[in-house]
Amino acid sequence: MDKPKSYHMTPEEFRRWGHAVVDWVAAYQERVESLPVLSRSAPGEVRRQLPTSPPERGEPFDAVLADVDKIIVPGLTHWQSPNFFAYFPCNNSGPSILGELLSAGLGVQGMLWATSPACTELEPHGLDGRPERTGLPETLRAAGAGGGVIQDSASSAALCALVAARERATNGESNRRGCDGSLVGYASSQSHSSIEKAFMMAGIDRRNLRLVETDETFAMRPYALARLVAEDVAGGRQPFFVAATVGTTSSNGLDPLPQIGALCREQALWMHVDGAMSGTAALCPEFRWVLDGLEYADSYCFNPHKWLFTNFDCDCFYVADRAALISALSILPEYLKNRATESGAVIDYRDWQVPLGRRFRALKLWFVIRHYGAEGLRHHVRRHVELAKQFAEWVRGDDRFELASDPPLNLVCFRHRGGDEANQRIMERLNASGDLYLTHTKLDGKLTLRLSVGQTRTEERHVRRAWERIREEAERL
Repeated sequence: MDKPKSYHMTPEEFRRWGHAVVDWVAAYQERVESLPVLSRSAPGEVRRQLPTSPPERGEPFDAVLADVDKIIVPGLTHWQSPNFFAYFPCNNSGPSILGELLSAGLGVQGMLWATSPACTELEPHGLDGRPERTGLPETLRAAGAGGGVIQDSASSAALCALVAARERATNGESNRRGCDGSLVGYASSQSHSSIEKAFMMAGIDRRNLRLVETDETFAMRPYALARLVAEDVAGGRQPFFVAATVGTTSSNGLDPLPQIGALCREQALWMHVDGAMSGTAALCPEFRWVLDGLEYADSYCFNPHKWLFTNFDCDCFYVADRAALISALSILPEYLKNRATESGAVIDYRDWQVPLGRRFRALKLWFVIRHYGAEGLRHHVRRHVELAKQFAEWVRGDDRFELASDPPLNLVCFRHRGGDEANQRIMERLNASGDLYLTHTKLDGKLTLRLSVGQTRTEERHVRRAWERIREEAERL
């Protein structure tokens, strides 16, 4: 009897094309600096080059790779370019990519400890770093009542924190009966949009999120928060949640955690701290002050996929009371019951997140930490901060420009003194040139340019060249 035909890639074919793909990625890393940073594709241009239907018969893999070069690469904005200074870094590294490859090859679904013990047990090992190296307080470590889990993003972390806070404030009644509309939460006007979105998804009226005013550094004013809380209590509402930020998206503003935390402790409010990009800085002893007051936090997150050379997605989310999170998110249908879970001796991370399924994200983070070591990670974080500080000095030395705020870490907010239109023209011309990519925000009502230093391969020459190009475009105004 003839052997049935298989359409699968054989191990030998996989080995051959796997080498080819790794070679392609390595070559891409070498040439990405020469590519236009911002994609020049027009809307619909990529899709017009794609076939209208899938092929009836499978195609040679070299044809697929050829179309990556022909169709996909021209339609990319190159986040891994050393000339990418927009938004925030979304960097990766060799060990991270290899860890992701291995994770994909293993194909683990880590929803339960029983579905892959190594997937679960590697995670707290990587997250529960020693305080003297990470700045993470004992209150958030798994050795006590807390612990960490890897989420996909800070947005998911915010939603999980909010749901846990909601359930704690209502003694679990919200999950059973819904919200009665009296719950109110607080975040600064500079907080990430994910906080407002989490309110919407958690069934809490978005109008019940109070935006707290900020100071001249764009950090939350604790006395303004206290005033709003007092007003809501007097009005018969129930304050329950505060989102503080270590490094706001717009300006890298750093909310004063000790003062906010003390108020939250006094009023029994859940304090969630978002350190998405800037939390990484705490790896360096001289920047550990950014997490001063984190011991007050009920939850905290930061993103290794933003400044720790780990490819997207990887958000480290910590809670001080894991029981509060688990009770808010846990459902145990019959088909998930097993002896390990029933023993109470294991962690089932499905109870720490919104989806049931979860990837083996801990593997790539483990690869990164082991490859660089604490010394290597600190070296690159320090270098990025140094480069941002150098750029800020160049801005200060040019009378045509001004700093919107003094950069505490690796994000510089600056603008041309010519006003919004001048800054818009500078940014658009720079981005259209392909030489670099900048984004903007509005601070004090003024259009402000942002230069974020944090890509894996960004060096002084790239930052210096960016400043030269900015000055050139200023000359053309």
